[in-house]
Amino acid sequence: MNCWWLIAFWMDGVGLGQAPSFFPRPLEVQRINSHIQGQLLDFTNNHGHDRRIWSPALGKRRDLYVYLPPGFDTRKKYPLAIFLHGAAQDEHFFLQTQVERFDKAIAAGKIPPVIVAAPDGSMTGRASAFKPATFWTNSRVGNFEDYLMEDVWGFLMQNFPILPDRDAHALVGASMGGSAAFALAIKHRDRIKVALGFHPLLNIRYVDCCGRYRSKFDVECWDLRSEFNGWEPLGRRKFFILRFRDLFGPLFGRGQEAVAGMSRINPLELMECTNLRDGELDMFVAYGGKDEFNISAQVESFLWCARERGINITVDYHPDGKHDLATGRLMMPQAMKWIAQRVPEPRLSQWQRELLVPGTLTNFPKKPPQ
Repeated sequence: MNCWWLIAFWMDGVGLGQAPSFFPRPLEVQRINSHIQGQLLDFTNNHGHDRRIWSPALGKRRDLYVYLPPGFDTRKKYPLAIFLHGAAQDEHFFLQTQVERFDKAIAAGKIPPVIVAAPDGSMTGRASAFKPATFWTNSRVGNFEDYLMEDVWGFLMQNFPILPDRDAHALVGASMGGSAAFALAIKHRDRIKVALGFHPLLNIRYVDCCGRYRSKFDVECWDLRSEFNGWEPLGRRKFFILRFRDLFGPLFGRGQEAVAGMSRINPLELMECTNLRDGELDMFVAYGGKDEFNISAQVESFLWCARERGINITVDYHPDGKHDLATGRLMMPQAMKWIAQRVPEPRLSQWQRELLVPGTLTNFPKKPPQ
């Protein structure tokens, strides 16, 4: 009974929907593949064999799941979505809560077939309440942006048939991962066109005009944080209080150094300093009005600044929504409908199209061009 209470506490509070991996599950991938129409590929050390990819940026191996859609055809090239998990989570979150949803949506024709990658962005290689967040950025704890945008990206492009167009590349994230999806899409919009965030931290320096974080957004009374108080709480889930030092202290230190670090990864400030313009990115934000960590104020200040710049962003707002998996599930149908309008269909590569049209090739290739 005590064990199940701990699991329930982690999922509902600390893990925000992810169950802890107390025991190895060597047959878990096979079990999932037995009842989905696509296929989940295992590049992890979670199931009895070490298949992790090497990350030069981190100097270590890291876990990765890759989902291939129903009817996967190696002759075609596919759009790519990279799923970024949240704080106190790791790649298991995709395995436990997301892969079947993507599979059902694709099988039902709600979204086009897409390859989905789910890397591990945890600090230590395992979900932790004590070292919860990397924000997928380069910081004191490791070069996680380089790991994602160079190492994971390179592995995917070299080993899977992915469309090269930026219009076919999406970053999708929850909470911390939603913040990173926006920040990295803004910074790397030469490669990314679509950013989608659930409960995303879009203005991590948000305070009201009196320097308080927990206030609701008021266009006449808000500012950017200029001082770092590590003990200040972002919010509470059950018995778990999340403080600013928990998220940002390990990454950036204290005082003005921490404020400067937060500024470097803040989606609102990145939008401003990179001069993001309307149409450069397709962006979708889903958030709840009763978010325990006051994400609503962060999102609304970001949206206000975007509107001031003439940038259109699609919003799915749930007045009673909280920072939890249940609210995320309510947000999924609208998000799927939105992304279906933007993700291209898979298509044959140029050399494959030529093979299917008689007389178009003067020299018949024996294999795809390298």
